[in-house]
Amino acid sequence: MALRGLQTDFSHTEWFPHVSPSHFLLFGLMLSYFTTLSSQVQACSMKCKSKNISSQYQHCGIRSDGVHDLDCFGKYYSRGTINCVWKPGNHASDRMHTFIIQQPAKKYCRACHNITQFSQSVKLYENPNMTVEVFENSRSRNCTKAIFRGSPTSLFRCGPPSNVSFSRHSGRLDVNVSWKQEDVKAITYYSVRYKVVSSPSWNETNVESKDWSSCRVEDLNSSLVYIVQIRCVHNEKCSQCPWSEAYTVLPELTTQPVIVSIEDNDINEKQGRRLVSVTWTFSASELHDGYYVSIGKASGEAPCQQMKTSEPEIRLILSHSAYQLNISAANNASVSPAVSQTIPQREDMYGMGEEKLNVTVHNNTSFTIYWKDDLIKTFVCYSVEWREKGHNALYMSFYQNVQNSRTLFPLPEPLEPYKRYSITLHTRPDKETCNMKHINNSESTYGSTQFYFMEGSPISAPANISKLNVTLKSVLLQWSSIPEEDIRGFLLGYIIHYTQYHQRGTSTENNITVDPELNSYELSDLRSGTAYQVQISGFTSGGAGVRSTASFFKTDPENFNLSSVITVFAVVATVLIFGTPIIKRAKAVLWPSIPNPGNSNAMQKIDRACELELAAINTLQVEEWDTNSLQIVEKEAVIPASTLPLVLPLLCAAEDEEDAPEMTCDWNQTDTDSAAGETSPGDATDMFSDTQQTNLQSSPMVFSGGYTTMEMFQQTMPQRVAVNTAVTEGMESQPENMTVLKSGMDYVRQFSTSPSLDSEQPSTILW
Repeated sequence: MALRGLQTDFSHTEWFPHVSPSHFLLFGLMLSYFTTLSSQVQACSMKCKSKNISSQYQHCGIRSDGVHDLDCFGKYYSRGTINCVWKPGNHASDRMHTFIIQQPAKKYCRACHNITQFSQSVKLYENPNMTVEVFENSRSRNCTKAIFRGSPTSLFRCGPPSNVSFSRHSGRLDVNVSWKQEDVKAITYYSVRYKVVSSPSWNETNVESKDWSSCRVEDLNSSLVYIVQIRCVHNEKCSQCPWSEAYTVLPELTTQPVIVSIEDNDINEKQGRRLVSVTWTFSASELHDGYYVSIGKASGEAPCQQMKTSEPEIRLILSHSAYQLNISAANNASVSPAVSQTIPQREDMYGMGEEKLNVTVHNNTSFTIYWKDDLIKTFVCYSVEWREKGHNALYMSFYQNVQNSRTLFPLPEPLEPYKRYSITLHTRPDKETCNMKHINNSESTYGSTQFYFMEGSPISAPANISKLNVTLKSVLLQWSSIPEEDIRGFLLGYIIHYTQYHQRGTSTENNITVDPELNSYELSDLRSGTAYQVQISGFTSGGAGVRSTASFFKTDPENFNLSSVITVFAVVATVLIFGTPIIKRAKAVLWPSIPNPGNSNAMQKIDRACELELAAINTLQVEEWDTNSLQIVEKEAVIPASTLPLVLPLLCAAEDEEDAPEMTCDWNQTDTDSAAGETSPGDATDMFSDTQQTNLQSSPMVFSGGYTTMEMFQQTMPQRVAVNTAVTEGMESQPENMTVLKSGMDYVRQFSTSPSLDSEQPSTILW
């Protein structure tokens, strides 16, 4: 009603033109609060109006369903003041309570009326006994009451603790407590009691702490659930030490989570970052409250970020650096052994730094790193990590806003010669300090490369050299790479040293250089059936390394090939069997055989009629291989001039009879000195020429070709017989000096068919 009246009165804003209605409402609430508070204080400090004030509440009784559990206590360092608490009844409508405290020895009485809360603080004397009464619904016939009696000196209460934590491991339970500020100075020790959750009774003896904050309980079963209570140990400052509420302590977690998968994926919109998703399982899922996840850089750079999750998975946005991840299951009393997992550095990120990063080493404690892009327009905080393979990375963070390079000096550890280092540059979005603030979603990787402080030659050679596919002229070599720690520099390639051993005991060495990416090579252009020695070595800018152990092989010889011989024999046999008929048939089709007139029946008859008994014929004297003229000289003219025209046609017809068996007369070449005769060479030549031109043209034996038919021979047969008779008579007259003309003409024909005679100048025949 008062509040409502205030609202009504203050609603007339014309009384306060500069004050809004909301201000009036706030002022009214504050006034109502302080009025009620002051009335309560006055009531609690109000003296009792009568000496026997309790008689006014004789109608109130003590019932189980009424106000109950009245308890009063004080604090050692707040002596003269007690606090009383109670619980209301079940049937209280408005739950208005009356609080009365009396100390008869001091005639002290205080009454507090119309209390709505369930606690009350009041001042009193320290030593005399006191009586405290709480009445519920005192004006009602259903009034109930609760009574508390005690001495203020015995009401110094300490506890219960404000916070309790448990830790179980190896069958032990560690209890750590914290107390309220007013109890810390009064409590020196505390005790712990416990029982198995299914047990009706507590352990026989309580366990007492060694100080006011920590206590250890031994010989517990790690797999059981326990109920634990805590209270302080009594002393003059703590006359009351009530047991705390019951705490449930879950079993000890002895197994670690099992990581199921780790997925590493690129983030398209965030260059130099990756999304790492980790999933795990835990066998005792019903005994844990959640998981603790810690993530930090493998280099040891702070911080190590702690996270808690209730799900067995987590996603992190990380740079390409290496990280250490620890996952543990936890409940209110135990943390399981952590499963540790190293999230490796991105091995493919060296391509990111190609032509983007460069390192110049000054000495073993200083180097300068250069980057290509103009990063200082966007970033000013950087971090550099470098590491040797198999070792933890070293790091240095720095601030740079002037140039695209930074000289790091001095280094945390000196660089070692012949060791390969990988170096990575990270950018950070911070502006004030370049130290990492947190791990998740904090930095990006710009690029990475490799460098040496000092390079040397390899100290080991390729191993496991094998020789495959050995042939007449080639062999395939395969080998294992040189271990990185033995290369001592950037490998520029391999040198294959192969030596050829000759039959005379000498040898020749050759070298071939191959690319460092290769682990096999085919040696070609080798000599068959020859022994070779092979050694392989690697080389860097520091020089060639040691050679491998010598390996020997021998190329295949050119062996007798039975299958090839059988094939050749089969071909030859086929040609011998079937080749002759085929060749003959082909010759008959392509080059028809021309019959030899000398083998004809007609020529046989002519030959029998022309058998002449020849005398000695002077040898023809022909100028030695004269291709322009041919002279035949006779010592004596044995053939009369009158019969010469008749003989020449027969000689001409017989020139082609090369294979006639009956004509076996030989030419006898005469000496040059016997060439002189009765007829001079010039006269004989003229006579021969004239006679040939006259008689041959008119003779019936002149044919257009070199061969004739049977019918033509039969037509000319009478004439030839007559001629043969005349010739025979002339030849018989001079038998000693007769030269067989037919054989002579055959001899002449040999020269006439020579290619040298195919000239424009005519040949001359001298008789």
